[in-house]
Amino acid sequence: MTVDSPAAVVRTAAPDAKLEPNAIGVAQDTVIGMATSAPAASVALTLAALAAATAYGSGPVIILTALPMIIIANCYRRLNLWHANAGAAFEWVGRTISPYLGFLTGWLMIMGGIIGTVSTTVVLGPSVLAVFGSTSTAIVPNIAIDTTVVVVMLVIAIVGIRITARTQVGLALIEYGILLGFAVVGLFAVLGHKHGTFPITRGWLSISGIGGRGSLAAGFLIAMFSYTGWDGTIYVNEEVQHRRVNPGKAAMIAVACLAVIYTVSQIGLQGVVSPAKLQANSASALVYVAGALGGNTWAKVMAFALALSVIATTGVGIVLGARVIYGMASHRVLPPFLSNVNARFSTPVAASVLVGVTLLGLTWVYLLFTSLANAFNDVIALTGLLYAMFYVLTALAAIAYYRRRIFSNLLDSMILGILPLAAAGWLCWVLVKSLQAAPSAQVLSLIAVIGVGVVLMIAARVFLRSPFFRLRRESEGRTH
Repeated sequence: MTVDSPAAVVRTAAPDAKLEPNAIGVAQDTVIGMATSAPAASVALTLAALAAATAYGSGPVIILTALPMIIIANCYRRLNLWHANAGAAFEWVGRTISPYLGFLTGWLMIMGGIIGTVSTTVVLGPSVLAVFGSTSTAIVPNIAIDTTVVVVMLVIAIVGIRITARTQVGLALIEYGILLGFAVVGLFAVLGHKHGTFPITRGWLSISGIGGRGSLAAGFLIAMFSYTGWDGTIYVNEEVQHRRVNPGKAAMIAVACLAVIYTVSQIGLQGVVSPAKLQANSASALVYVAGALGGNTWAKVMAFALALSVIATTGVGIVLGARVIYGMASHRVLPPFLSNVNARFSTPVAASVLVGVTLLGLTWVYLLFTSLANAFNDVIALTGLLYAMFYVLTALAAIAYYRRRIFSNLLDSMILGILPLAAAGWLCWVLVKSLQAAPSAQVLSLIAVIGVGVVLMIAARVFLRSPFFRLRRESEGRTH
């Protein structure tokens, strides 16, 4: 192990916050985190798959999956109490474990956010076209819709966090209202034994599903994907009232709210049609189920909610990606101009434009070059794995920073040691299971993403000469 001389070791203070302070409250921040998870879009993607994997025991699986997510969210909360900055886990891991691992954490955060946003953006066009009864396969209308939405949400992101938060709240009220409304109607239809519905049995309340045929492992893999994104509350911490306290609180509230939405939606909608019909229409399950409940008009209403979910995710994807890039660039591990903040709007314009243009470019390539669609799908399938990786690293950072408390009393040892370690272990298990089941193309895509991160890290160390890589390791009450 190489040890730098005292003269070579630099303890760099976090850059002063230049974003607009105290701009949004905890409720708005909670909505931002939930929007990153895209509830309606997530339910649309997982409704049929989760019902099949769990043999309709999806409710307990969703609730159980929320437990490690809440524990990881508490790790974010505790670390944010120590150090509130837009770079979040990038800096926490860098300061407590290793600056090099911190850089890779930041890179995974950026890639997870961008890839996750693209995965929802490409379904926006078909959702909007479905509302107007048009064909969903036409390339030009899809490109026009996606481009318009990305550009509009980019402008909103640049204008300021206040208008971004207001926009997200407005979109959320409509989206969640429609989704939960349909779920309640669907549940009453099932309980009322409406013709064509699949009846609720005791198996729905079991982790092994109907007849014990459910796979707990497969259910966990799908449910974990649905939750990813709640950490978005943290990346705007420099702009939240009580920046050290509220973002972490919002993260935990976001996980709890998502657990309610996903549980109610899954249980309320999975039995509206028969298992055979649900699986036959798995690609458009949410819209299909809505149509089964109320005909073509209701199907269009659900397609509208799905479109709003994607629009919201696109908006927060730009905002949050820009904040992480801004936080990293502030330490010169990315080109310094990306840390510039516009004096009028108090937003990182250059970083926002970079994220927006990247989203547009990837979306256009996906839609125009069908030969690359499979390769993109392999990368998109990595989204949940990327999130799981930096969630694990953040949990380990919390353990490392608060390690002295772990040995001080039983309560701290449980909250700051045993539970985070157990949650990190669960996520590692999910990672291993996912990689075992993944085709070689997806594994190679993951290696490529990490490989690019390593190359950028070396460039930052050698060419940008960032002082971040000479940070001393820190823990509560002590700097090494």
